[in-house]
Amino acid sequence: MIDTYLPIAFALGLVILLAFFFRNWNVDAPLPPGPPTQFIGGNLHQLPKAHPWKTYTEWSKEYGPVFSLRIFRNRIIVLNSLKAVSDLLECRSAIYSDRPRAMMIGELAGRAKSAFMTSSRDPRFKPLRKMLHSGLNPRAAQTYRPIQLAETRILLKNLAVNPDKFIAHIRRNAGALILKVAYGYQVETDDDKWVKMIEDTFTLTAGISIPGRFYVEIFPICKFLPLISKALKYVPKWFPGAGFKRKAEEIAKMLRSVNQVPFDWVKTQMINGTNEESFVSMHLGPDVGKNLSADEEEIVVTSSAALYIGGADTTVSALTTFVLLMILYPEVQKRAQAEVDAVTSGRLPTLNDLAVLPYITAMIKEIIRWAPVTPLGIPHSVTKNDTYNGFTIPKGSRIVGNIWAIAHDEELYPDPFTFNPERHLGEMPQTDPFKFVFGFGRRICPGAHLAELSLFLNVASILATFTIAKALDANKREIEPPIAWTSGAAS
Repeated sequence: MIDTYLPIAFALGLVILLAFFFRNWNVDAPLPPGPPTQFIGGNLHQLPKAHPWKTYTEWSKEYGPVFSLRIFRNRIIVLNSLKAVSDLLECRSAIYSDRPRAMMIGELAGRAKSAFMTSSRDPRFKPLRKMLHSGLNPRAAQTYRPIQLAETRILLKNLAVNPDKFIAHIRRNAGALILKVAYGYQVETDDDKWVKMIEDTFTLTAGISIPGRFYVEIFPICKFLPLISKALKYVPKWFPGAGFKRKAEEIAKMLRSVNQVPFDWVKTQMINGTNEESFVSMHLGPDVGKNLSADEEEIVVTSSAALYIGGADTTVSALTTFVLLMILYPEVQKRAQAEVDAVTSGRLPTLNDLAVLPYITAMIKEIIRWAPVTPLGIPHSVTKNDTYNGFTIPKGSRIVGNIWAIAHDEELYPDPFTFNPERHLGEMPQTDPFKFVFGFGRRICPGAHLAELSLFLNVASILATFTIAKALDANKREIEPPIAWTSGAAS
């Protein structure tokens, strides 16, 4: 008798499982189009392993500026036009400002509570944003000008002494500025322990920020069976296939140090009366945080870490691209140098020259357009079912703003792959890339203004002091620079 009912029970269980798997897929309006899917995995087999923003841009030419992907039950909606990101991530930011669940980098590596990944529904979200804004708004940025000027002068000196190590000098400059602003810590050398700690963090986290890289991120059970999801988090490190566990623990340990070590150093300096004014000391106050609750102190720790984790890599990427572009476009470099020389008459530029160096400003805009620092930004998540242009966007979908596609949209930027600062000059300049390269809506990068000022001062000062050219080999022949981009969150 039991054997008679086993096939029926099995079939019924399968029906229930499939019903659960496909629940909420019957919607009034169709989903945005996208590449053909497989029955279970969806588009898993098509996920690009490198430079996904380029693949998404090509798909948008076939499926439209808004297309959808499915990874098992997870929906990804990719926005490839400025209009789409403006309509949804800006105008409907009330429901498009959440972050999607990220098992690997968020929960296992401990970044779920970071300033960049905190859910908009988390009570910590508003105080985090408020604190970051207080330390990075244009008025606050005015107080950092002496630090920016001093660090730029150190960068110039280092470039003059050892130009071959320009990337190390740029990394030191970016890290030193943010560490000074956030903690009052003075970086002395290129191999400073804190600068190295930041670099190691970027290297480790870059590879785990790409969707689909680890099965724990995409396996459907991790999404809709909380108990098994939690169990997977506690898989023994030695278990076959548990490499993700070892990787996540390594990153989590380092990220805890990145957050806590500099903060604790400031507290010690304040107790000893030897600290310099900084973002952390300002928010701890003269009582060194004794009147702060544990939650309030955690907000200070998280906010200060966000300053340099978010700011340092942005500056490094943009300045490294600047060096490459000056080699590839020497005529642009000559025009920029002529403008700087005409205005400064032999002195070094300052931030007071911002308004009288329009070509330098245009060049910086073109640098971040030509090679956006974060080509896909950080994904958003929608908190309610929504409809856009006749298509349904289901609640919980991962929303990706393809910044690279917008920056290379021929309708916005004719001949988009040519580096041309003049497109940002004149009475009718093309779209200002600062409107989208630093994120969207309530999730826009709070340090965008500080980053813009740092780029201006460094670029103008380098052009006032040096001419950037191709390196020469032993036979005095020019060496062509390699052009390659990484595939992490920052390129």
